[in-house]
Amino acid sequence: MAPPLGKDVHTLRPDHGHTRRSVLAGLAAFGALGAASCTRVASASGKNGGDLLDRLRAQGVVRLGIAGEIPFGYIDRNGELTGEAPELAKAVFKRLGVDRVQPVPTEFGSLIPGLKSQQFDVVAAGMYVTPDRCEQVIFADPDYRMPDAFVVRKGNPLGLRTYADALRRHAKAATGTGYAQIQHAVEAGYRESDLVIVPDQVAGLNAVESGRVDLFAATAVTARLVARGSAKAESTEPFVALVDGRPKVDGGAFAFRPEETRLRDAFNAELRKLRRSGELYRIVRPFGFTKAEMTTLTAKELCG
Repeated sequence: MAPPLGKDVHTLRPDHGHTRRSVLAGLAAFGALGAASCTRVASASGKNGGDLLDRLRAQGVVRLGIAGEIPFGYIDRNGELTGEAPELAKAVFKRLGVDRVQPVPTEFGSLIPGLKSQQFDVVAAGMYVTPDRCEQVIFADPDYRMPDAFVVRKGNPLGLRTYADALRRHAKAATGTGYAQIQHAVEAGYRESDLVIVPDQVAGLNAVESGRVDLFAATAVTARLVARGSAKAESTEPFVALVDGRPKVDGGAFAFRPEETRLRDAFNAELRKLRRSGELYRIVRPFGFTKAEMTTLTAKELCG
């Protein structure tokens, strides 16, 4: 799920009780796992939609490009790969005749270059579908849509529900490095230099709890989960940001090399079945998603 400006905003799986330290430890383990397996995959032919699906079925394993972002793809405290994207990938690829998934961790900014250079088969990182990215890769249809929300002090004393509210109340705003919420806040009238940019959602929560900022802007799932259990902070109701004067709804999806249309189309077909049956929601719900984040948006719509 990644926002147009870089990394998507992700947070902790609610039943894990992670601390920042355990999150970092998990990511370190994730990196070690990927380093042991990060070899290039064979180049695919684009003829007749590519042959990657056939090769994956023969191999019995698909390599997933993962950015190590919680809750979209991470290593849990037991050392197991989990998250919204890996669990969904497991379900779809099993239906396609590929029984195993193998993570290849990388920096978020290296996901598309890594996919194009055949370091892995699919980007499974909740990547936001944007027109710029659609010029480089092909996307499955989004498996979720995502509005924004704020983490604010308990009781929301400033009554902050949108960026317009925050600007009007001269609220000190924070968000994360590379988050789409930077663009959303600037579109609302903030100067980027006035935003407090923090490295992750845990730092954002700490900034709100300590009173350094009045709000931490994030995706709805991030705000909801990171504030859960806090004695000093809460999340606001989700809202849709305005970009260029229009509501901006982002959606995240799996990405494929442009020549692999056959694999993308087969993936989409199984994804639609999972959506219709309700299984898609059952898979992503443990990671903090609600029915409000389910979508019927298409990649074509978001590619523009």
